[in-house]
Amino acid sequence: MAGGKLSPRQKMINLMYLVFIAMMALNMSKEVLSAFGLMNEKLTEDNNTTTERNQAFLGGLAEKVSEQPDKYRPLKEKADIINEKSNELTAYIDDVKAVILKDVSDPKDYQVMDKNAVLDEYFFAGGNITPSGKEFIQKVDEYRNSVSEIVKDQYPKIAADIQNEFSTEQVENRDKVKVDWLKYNYEGFPMIASITKLTQLQNDVKSTQSKVLSAMLSGQLESEVSLSNFEAIVVPDKTAFFSGEKFKGRIILGKKDKTLKAHKVVVNGKELEPESMQEGQTILDFPAGNVGERDIKGEFQFKEGDSIITIPIESSYAVIPKPNSAVISADKMNVVYRGVQNPMTISIPGVPSVNATAPGLKKRGGAGKYVMNVTTVKAREVSIKVSGKLPNGATVSDSKKFRIKDIPRPVGTVRGEDGSVKMSKSGLDKASIGAILPDFDFDIKLKVTGFKFKVEGQPTVNVRGGRLDSRAKSALRKAKRGSSVQVIDIKAQLTTNAGYKLKKISPVIVELTN
Repeated sequence: MAGGKLSPRQKMINLMYLVFIAMMALNMSKEVLSAFGLMNEKLTEDNNTTTERNQAFLGGLAEKVSEQPDKYRPLKEKADIINEKSNELTAYIDDVKAVILKDVSDPKDYQVMDKNAVLDEYFFAGGNITPSGKEFIQKVDEYRNSVSEIVKDQYPKIAADIQNEFSTEQVENRDKVKVDWLKYNYEGFPMIASITKLTQLQNDVKSTQSKVLSAMLSGQLESEVSLSNFEAIVVPDKTAFFSGEKFKGRIILGKKDKTLKAHKVVVNGKELEPESMQEGQTILDFPAGNVGERDIKGEFQFKEGDSIITIPIESSYAVIPKPNSAVISADKMNVVYRGVQNPMTISIPGVPSVNATAPGLKKRGGAGKYVMNVTTVKAREVSIKVSGKLPNGATVSDSKKFRIKDIPRPVGTVRGEDGSVKMSKSGLDKASIGAILPDFDFDIKLKVTGFKFKVEGQPTVNVRGGRLDSRAKSALRKAKRGSSVQVIDIKAQLTTNAGYKLKKISPVIVELTN
């Protein structure tokens, strides 16, 4: 404020201005706190999913041990140690969270979690790290060193990644000054931001465990190249045959090798001619038989050294009467989505040409290929009716229902990254704002048409297009180092169907590094 003697009116104006700035900062703080809370919830969900996946890995490994103990027991012992170390660290982090949240009555009321005193007192005192803080660093160091030690000989790249990802060495801050890792990551931050960082650390632990378990199991499976581990697979030319037809198909091994040829093949008690054994597969050609379930039994015989390795053949096929119903399959599951062209394959076994009808269904490409657009269909289900003529002139018809779903909620991105992003001002100034549909079955592109840009202490800027405009860049220049800006209320449309209304797009939080 200007110096000198001020009039009562000017003093009142100055006071109102200060109150207005404080209110803007308060509102921005609440929104940022809520955003961190939502990020923490998403990370927690990801942690639960990864935990389930890791348990499935361990369960599959336990089954392998019961089947082949000598081969898989050493692998299982390493996996159990890694699982134990991971569980110990994540449980310890849960205890730290409990200390931080001990006085919080509602753990989902993120807007009150703006203080940093509890964690600062727990980890720091008088500018030094407390015994609790040193214990936290020790726990991370123990996990990093023990897990990387287990995998370093067989997977040195993963071991190096673990050493880097869980490093507790000093970190260079934005002023190019070396500071303690613990202070850099946890000192002075709002409570909900620290909770989110701790959840992210748990996510790193679980993801590391998943990466190691996957590498260990796949590496062991790749080593199993002996012929005694092959499986014989019967592949018929079609899944069922009419009475009076010949069965046609082939038998291949789980690992197809053009240089591989059996010493002898016996099927249903009959040794096949040498001409039937070709480039890693055996050609079958015999009468299909009467209507009903038919077995295929026999064995492959291979020479391996001085021994004969025998691989059993056990399969079956069905001989069915002439068809009286249609077979309809959706190329993208039994669900069709609004806003996209859903590819469909529609056919009737034994019928070369069929007629299919449904709202939004159009023929596209070769025989049996269709696309279906249900954007304007209000119902939650749609029926496809199919009819065709058999070679004898008889007509067969059938119908099937498919569920209709909307395109899932998109996720906003900055420079292709979603969630919480660290970036310099100059990088954000040039970055593009986008939207993606992670894990969606269709490869579709979204075009951003506008968004809102929030900088702490500055008014929200409405931006058209997918990049910061001059007003947004002006607000960005006023942002403080280490503060967070938000890209919210992102508007986007499908590049192939601009009229389709997408669900609300998730925001992006950008932490400014300089």
